[in-house]
Amino acid sequence: MEKLSISFNFGGAFGREGTSFEDFRKENMRACADAARWLKDTPTDSEGHGWMDLPEIDTAEIKRTAEWLKGYDSIIHVGIGGSALGNLMLNQALLGDHYNRGTTRPKFYLADNPDPTKARAIWEEVREGRTALVGVSKSGATAETMSQFLWFRDQIIKLRGRADDDVLVITDPEKGIFRSFARSSGCRAADLPASVGGRYSVLSAAGLISAAALGIDIDELLMGAGIMKKILLENASIESNPAWLASSLHNYHEKMGRPMAVIMPYSSRMAYFAEWFAQLWGESLGKEGRGTTPVRALGAIDQHSQVQLYTEGPDDKFFTIINIRDHGDKIYVPYVDHDALSPLSYLDNAEIGNMLGLEAMSTAAAIAKAGRPLIWVETEKIDCLTIGALIFYYEYMTAMTGRIMGIDPFDQPGVEQGKKYTYGLMGRDGFGKDAAEAKEWFEKISDISLDI
Repeated sequence: MEKLSISFNFGGAFGREGTSFEDFRKENMRACADAARWLKDTPTDSEGHGWMDLPEIDTAEIKRTAEWLKGYDSIIHVGIGGSALGNLMLNQALLGDHYNRGTTRPKFYLADNPDPTKARAIWEEVREGRTALVGVSKSGATAETMSQFLWFRDQIIKLRGRADDDVLVITDPEKGIFRSFARSSGCRAADLPASVGGRYSVLSAAGLISAAALGIDIDELLMGAGIMKKILLENASIESNPAWLASSLHNYHEKMGRPMAVIMPYSSRMAYFAEWFAQLWGESLGKEGRGTTPVRALGAIDQHSQVQLYTEGPDDKFFTIINIRDHGDKIYVPYVDHDALSPLSYLDNAEIGNMLGLEAMSTAAAIAKAGRPLIWVETEKIDCLTIGALIFYYEYMTAMTGRIMGIDPFDQPGVEQGKKYTYGLMGRDGFGKDAAEAKEWFEKISDISLDI
């Protein structure tokens, strides 16, 4: 089995508090052990728990579907939230920001936000070639996804006189609007396991089919997740298991009055990883007055816009900084050859990726000096093995934190309420009461109005 090259460093995780690690370990061991047993022993066909099995899934059908997608010039992927952010995260981390440039096929376009300007722009990009339409929704009822799915399908029909031969839906294996559509239309369909929630679905068909079609090694991705799973399940102590320690620290800092969890990777390729984490964390833990607000930051950009707040603003945040030792591409600063630029000679022959790492170190040191708590995570490089491992780690750590906090990390009642209001306002049958309630609450917002 390959070995991961990821280190988790907790020396600065208590901030200005004088808590000893030994006291912390004693106080939190039982809660961590209970959460770990719950995750290990709950049947994976139970609601929300199916992601635990994803590192071991059979990828044969996923790969066959990906080969079909490779025959197209473009893929329009329609989804939102967990059915979209994971795809963007994988593409950016493993293919870079500019994976749609050049001659490589297929091109990938994500229709997530139901913004008509964006939808139109996507269609104008793809209309001249062969386009596959991929809809991802467990129920096939999500208004944002389905409105765009219907529009893009209609455009394909108008242009080519057919649509469903070019359609793939990724949905519940047995029920829902998308499943019924697949049965009656004959379009392609892939299963989204019923026990896997959207925000935990990136290692399922929802994320892997498009990844494989674009050339990402999904076997390596799942191998990384599997290695991390083995580590987290076999190390049953706070001192040996980074998820146990991180989960209990997040719970501790929430109780200490730090209601925000900042994740700050020092790599542009990890920007969407922070976005993906933010949904995973916020939707899983923000319930019953508990949880912490995820804050995405990107080093070194936010080093120049947020670190002033982080070090001298309110002590209400718990930080995670992710550093990458080897960014792959090597770019060196040339030697200064102009007198006016001579003060910059300290940059002569500096490797820019190494400089980014030093900036990450500087930010971590400044935060630590200010007495603010942080975790330092460091990886050798960004590759399929590492990203797969980090995905499983953060899913496991998030679920464990929810259990320790005494909340269900797999439901989303607040999201469901918003969906019901949308259904009602859009005129869906059976949601008239929700429409009336939404209007009533919105009117309260408008009680004080200033028109200028």
